[in-house]
Amino acid sequence: MTNPPPPDAGSWSVDVVVVGAGFAGLAAARELTRLGHDVVVLEGRERVGGRSFTGSVAGLPADMGSTFVGPTQDAVLALAAELQIPTTPTHHHGRSIIQWRGWARPYHGTIPKLSLAGLIDIGRLRWQFERIARGIPLADPWNARRARELDAQSLGDWLRSVRASASSRDLLAIVSRVSWGCEPDEVSMLHAARYVRAAGGLDRMLDVENGAQQDRFPGGTQQIADAVAAELGPRIVLEAPVRRIERNGAGVAVTCDRGRAEAGFVIVAVPPAHRASIEFTPPLPEEYDELARHWPQGRLSKAYAAYSTPFWRADGFSGQALSDEGPVFITFDVSPQADGPGILMGFVDARAFDSLPADQRRREALRCFASLFGSDALKPLDYVDHRWGTEEFAPGGPTAAVPPRSWTRSGPYLRRPVGPIHWAGTETADEWTGFLDGAIRSGRRAAAEVTALL
Repeated sequence: MTNPPPPDAGSWSVDVVVVGAGFAGLAAARELTRLGHDVVVLEGRERVGGRSFTGSVAGLPADMGSTFVGPTQDAVLALAAELQIPTTPTHHHGRSIIQWRGWARPYHGTIPKLSLAGLIDIGRLRWQFERIARGIPLADPWNARRARELDAQSLGDWLRSVRASASSRDLLAIVSRVSWGCEPDEVSMLHAARYVRAAGGLDRMLDVENGAQQDRFPGGTQQIADAVAAELGPRIVLEAPVRRIERNGAGVAVTCDRGRAEAGFVIVAVPPAHRASIEFTPPLPEEYDELARHWPQGRLSKAYAAYSTPFWRADGFSGQALSDEGPVFITFDVSPQADGPGILMGFVDARAFDSLPADQRRREALRCFASLFGSDALKPLDYVDHRWGTEEFAPGGPTAAVPPRSWTRSGPYLRRPVGPIHWAGTETADEWTGFLDGAIRSGRRAAAEVTALL
């Protein structure tokens, strides 16, 4: 067996074609290559990394997509350690800020204590929600005891059914926006509960210390993808969006904008919604078309502002904040640990932001930062934002915003192979679904499936 020819050759004959050079596709290709199989990775973008993309602000790395990592995310932490890519703690010392109903106040911990009644209500909802989540089997949630009931309602429906207070509903709307890039009324309650269980619970998913935001990669997450791509070398073909996958007696023929690849198997490592852009011959069973139609991507944007110093720390603030005003609704301090500029990162509600011109987006984001941390936030050294929903190729993120009735209708086909076609992507993972860690796990799972058949 020989390695694939260089990208300009336009023809490949390999054991496995991998569609997509995000973390799932790269993990699959790396594992297959280590086992001695020939692989070619076809990627539509001009870069690797998928929904991990590291840009810059004030000359420093700034993750426009996936950013954080935490305990039990063993797959991504082990890969980073193997590639000698270090992590650094996310700054969280000091008081956080919540801007709520027209006023701002400091708080400590993950959930702000808006009032005694609000604290009791949030505690009640968390107990009920996590009790439901513990009863959902991760591998086949459609077989949960109350699967159809839970999948028939949205998270918003469930909150209303248990008489959540307006403040509790609004707080959980922030969780919904940052987790799935959608509103509570747009995501299935079954999906929300399974997603939280796959992350190890609400505390693990939402916390900084001992949670999913505990650490980050100072050089950005895309350096992990770049390091894996350097190992794979000419096996990766960029600017090669796949147009057609044909099943035949010998396996598959995959046609992309850079040529054609023939292989025994293909691993499609793209979000379910984006599978619809590929023509499958013969057509996939109807259930797979329904899956692509009913597993949409969310929409979430990010904004960064850099300052000469992290001035908020001098006032005892951590840089973490929540806001019910928007468009910036949650912030983090991602400043370098050594002396240097202060950097605020904000998650932004795409609905009221993405259609604005660049100068207005900047004004709106800085206004939000200033309403939380004072007028000094209006004068940054640099500013940058990224709108995943407006990407020309494979738009949307951070992950799938799965609407009601989708899991019980289409869930069984999320990763079930169709002959030589196998599926990967963070949406197909049973642990840390929607995160970098889930993407890596899914790629390794798909590689194991194919290896068993090879």
